[in-house]
Amino acid sequence: MTHAASTTSVAPAAAIRSARPRSFVRVEALPGTAAARRKAVSRAVGEGDLIKVRHGLYYRGAKTRYGMTGPSTVEVAFEALGRKGVGPAGFSAAREWSLTTQVPPALHLAALKPAKDLPGIKLTVRSNLDRVGLTYKEIALVELLRDPEVYVEHGWEALVDAVVLADAAREARIGKLLAVASGERDVATRVNAARLGTELEARSAARPTAA
Repeated sequence: MTHAASTTSVAPAAAIRSARPRSFVRVEALPGTAAARRKAVSRAVGEGDLIKVRHGLYYRGAKTRYGMTGPSTVEVAFEALGRKGVGPAGFSAAREWSLTTQVPPALHLAALKPAKDLPGIKLTVRSNLDRVGLTYKEIALVELLRDPEVYVEHGWEALVDAVVLADAAREARIGKLLAVASGERDVATRVNAARLGTELEARSAARPTAA
């Protein structure tokens, strides 16, 4: 979460010092003139009080004997893109569901808006606004339905097994995400969503009922 003092009477350097550990600092949110903000940020970086993340965005981590801790790649993504409608794609989606041992060279995310200068992140923009109502993990499954043969290491049945387990553990709202997937522009996603829904219904019907 971005944090900086909001009163213009506070100097930019003081606002930086007052920022909570493990929080982001946006240059534009600091008090003072543009020149004063830039100078304060530059000095804070030089003194080890801030880490530059991308243009205009810095991070105040926790200080350790080895230096200041940095943000995770996911934290940077959420700060730049927001949390709504953002989730992993490709092999990153498969890893979120523990369906591959492949380690992608960068975190692959799908989002509803573009962003530049995101280190360590490969960004794909999607257009289905209904994704706003899904969680990070649920979006990952919608993305996997685009091409499960490529991303799921042990095939379709492994995907179905993982979905059944997640549904039982209430880790994902399967009905909701399948409804969102049915509205995707990608034809394969819609077809695979319908297939998954049918197989889940068949498994549920075949499950023994309590006496």
